[in-house]
Amino acid sequence: MQAKFDLSSLAMPSSPYIANGQKLFHATTQLQAHAFKALMRYQIETLGFMKRRCEQDMKLMDDLASSDEFNDTFDIVSNFVQNAASEYSAEVGKFASLGSKLASETAKRVREETDQTIEDIAAATAA
Repeated sequence: MQAKFDLSSLAMPSSPYIANGQKLFHATTQLQAHAFKALMRYQIETLGFMKRRCEQDMKLMDDLASSDEFNDTFDIVSNFVQNAASEYSAEVGKFASLGSKLASETAKRVREETDQTIEDIAAATAA
């Protein structure tokens, strides 16, 4: 003969802390996903920029190889350096803008999650 146990007596009563713990876990997961997406945006931007710069480097070699005179070579290198400096400056600006946007989005998400958690705790306390 087997003894039967009633498992319902072992169940923990529902608690607002369990719900808040789940919300904290969810918020943490969302923050990690947001950070991962931000990292991927930086990677995409960096790889796109590097691709363009490598293409310009190859073009420089082609232009130098096809140049017949020293003056042409100097002009080609001068233009290349000028364009490269301009592109690097523009890229730094893009990174700064992207970083600012991501920081703003993160702050907004954290503020929303905090407000929601405070409301939930207040509602559970009042009940």
